[in-house]
Amino acid sequence: MYIRRSLEGHIRRSLKKFPVVGIIGPRQAGKTTLAKMLLKNIGKKAVYLDLELPSDINKLQSPELFLGQFTDTLVIIDEVQRMPMLFPLIRALVDKKRVAGRFLLLGSASPSLIKQASESLAGRIRYHELTPFTLAEVGCRDINKLWLRGGFPKSYLAGNDKESIEWREAFMRTYLEMDIPQLGIRVPALQLRRFWTMLAHSHGQLWNASRIAGSLGVSAPSVRHYLDILEDTFIIRQLLPYHANIGKRIVRSPRVYIRDSGMLHGLLMMRSLDDLHSHPSAGASWEGFVIEQIISSMPEGWRAFFYRTSAGAELDLALINEKNKAVGVEIKYSSAPVVSKGFWNSLNDIGCKRGFIVYPGNESYPIAKNVVTIPFRDMSKIWE
Repeated sequence: MYIRRSLEGHIRRSLKKFPVVGIIGPRQAGKTTLAKMLLKNIGKKAVYLDLELPSDINKLQSPELFLGQFTDTLVIIDEVQRMPMLFPLIRALVDKKRVAGRFLLLGSASPSLIKQASESLAGRIRYHELTPFTLAEVGCRDINKLWLRGGFPKSYLAGNDKESIEWREAFMRTYLEMDIPQLGIRVPALQLRRFWTMLAHSHGQLWNASRIAGSLGVSAPSVRHYLDILEDTFIIRQLLPYHANIGKRIVRSPRVYIRDSGMLHGLLMMRSLDDLHSHPSAGASWEGFVIEQIISSMPEGWRAFFYRTSAGAELDLALINEKNKAVGVEIKYSSAPVVSKGFWNSLNDIGCKRGFIVYPGNESYPIAKNVVTIPFRDMSKIWE
């Protein structure tokens, strides 16, 4: 079953404008499937290389000779982070003949983790991040399924919840024992698993390196390194605080979320909807799930923060565009959501023109001028 990805049209347009296009995102998010679908409608010759296959790696024993022959052919290189030495070569080939749509690179690590990528291809590449499935892609009928299982295709599309959790457990083992070492990162798998689990138990809370370092028995710089690894491989999100009002005492630490709700539930042993709804972390899980869906749907030119002051003003999401237009969002896991005084103070501090309370109910209704309670399924109204 193929679920059409929202990025498909954006990538097609980029291939007509940029010599190199990158699709980045976590392992197993659907990058390869998307690239192969693009191949069917690309309108030009293409060659596909998978750097997990020894036969394809062998083709690159003389990479300049092999890649240099494809001047009018789209070259797709999957799992490109496995051969970072290709990036300077791709730059040289593009500079020699710069035409749109020469290379499509698929990678499971961020450009900042593969330093050669960010340095070598600056000004030549357009990156697109492919997340696991979003609500816009799977439809509103399956909100609970998407929340419980997360959006990784093989988890979401599994035949039942048992198969889904088994896939996620296998994914986590492979990620820790194989994917991380293949990036040249030397962290014991068991240690990183413990750290990942600790983040799950503090999902959505302020980052406290000293507390986590003490629990793990390592230094604060070590846990900072672990956090960067998980962020650069699209496992966690650090949501930064908004600092616009220098007259306020603003919280400086980021909030840390496990990006995929299914992975969070696997770490917390929530195997069914009954487990999820009765779990003490259900509210935190819902908050992170909604935040990730909102950010995944965010138009270009917008950035997402949270807001919190020592005086008690607090807002789950402060959405700011390049013209400094601000929208405030509070997320509630309740059928009858109520916001605190801190919500109103936050809207005022940030200068939000509109505010939204997102909840799992079915009705939209205003609670003040330009402030509306909306069902999660209607979150697209935030961008209207």
